[in-house]
Amino acid sequence: MTTTAQPAVKPANPNFSSGPCAKRPGWTLEGLSDAPLGRSHRAKVGKAKLKRAIDLTRDILEIPADYRIGIVPASDTGAVEMALWSLLGARPVDLLAWESFGEGWVTDVVKQLKLKDARVLKAPYGELPDLAQVNFDHDVVFTWNGTTSGVRVPNADFVPADRQGLTICDATSAAFAQDLDWSKLDVVTYSWQKVLGGEAAHGMLILSPRAVERLESYVPAWPLPKIFRLTKGGKLIEGTFEGETINTPSMLCVEDYLDALGWAKQVGGLKGLQARSDANFKVLADYVAKTPWIDFLAKVPETRSNTSVCLVVADPEVKALAPDAQAAFAKALAAALEKAGVAYDIGAYRDAPAGLRIWAGATVEASDLDALLPWLDWAFESAKAGLRQAA
Repeated sequence: MTTTAQPAVKPANPNFSSGPCAKRPGWTLEGLSDAPLGRSHRAKVGKAKLKRAIDLTRDILEIPADYRIGIVPASDTGAVEMALWSLLGARPVDLLAWESFGEGWVTDVVKQLKLKDARVLKAPYGELPDLAQVNFDHDVVFTWNGTTSGVRVPNADFVPADRQGLTICDATSAAFAQDLDWSKLDVVTYSWQKVLGGEAAHGMLILSPRAVERLESYVPAWPLPKIFRLTKGGKLIEGTFEGETINTPSMLCVEDYLDALGWAKQVGGLKGLQARSDANFKVLADYVAKTPWIDFLAKVPETRSNTSVCLVVADPEVKALAPDAQAAFAKALAAALEKAGVAYDIGAYRDAPAGLRIWAGATVEASDLDALLPWLDWAFESAKAGLRQAA
């Protein structure tokens, strides 16, 4: 039985999940009352809402005017799959993987599409592959920010401007929080439920002129399901990128996305959102720097995510335990915090090393992270007391 005293102050919002993420500060369901529920998304009002979402996305993310922006089904996963199935096969492909979602795209390309000229560049959790080894004469598939490892590419300097292949970037936990160099990216995908705290099930597919050229000049060797088709008669289906979605969207979710985009403008647009994420990350980074029992999973500071912050227990006594016992210890921390009502859903991703994963994206308040920190110490001390008692 623990005798460690609980801290006096709890976070006002204990939602630190890495997806779906916390709603924006001040969010209410009543704020979505303008959603055209019961109306067709193809009606004038529905099309206008969808087009507004695309236009605001371009404005806030500072996307070049000649890039297409589409709202697609099945979240970020659906957007990535559409890109992989529609674009790959024209030339060899390099696949970068350093966490579970990157590994998922490797599986799709190697085992489902069965591309023989696919090269996989891997790194363990906490590290990046050697980016200097990437061949940009090939198409290249990578995650910008590894949501399950907390490791991101520090910038797009590793991508040459004169590349021959396409760059296909899963940016789902990076968009709106990190600088995406559009000149180096041909396909970018993300979902609404990450940095903006929107609802799930809808994804964004952003295409450069080079990606559009590939779509209009190349036909894959495999059949494409209707939900993946982006061209007709050898031409891009422009309606997909003007608010005529491929399948029926939830207009309530669209309204929620519009609400989040409106809030984003209020806090200063892209720079304001990035500043909020950076400030949140600093709260956690300062804590890690002065707390011996915890450390970042990401080994190199420049690669540490400012959104999906992945942490490991660095205490020597815990690290000396068998792997299963270390995992149980980390799960006990997360369970204690959830039971106390101070942090929900912050256990490490199921495929990642044991530890904690705390979302620090723009919709999280720095004051809530400040309030969480003493509780992390409380949970650790409580778990250590239990460990010693069991021994």
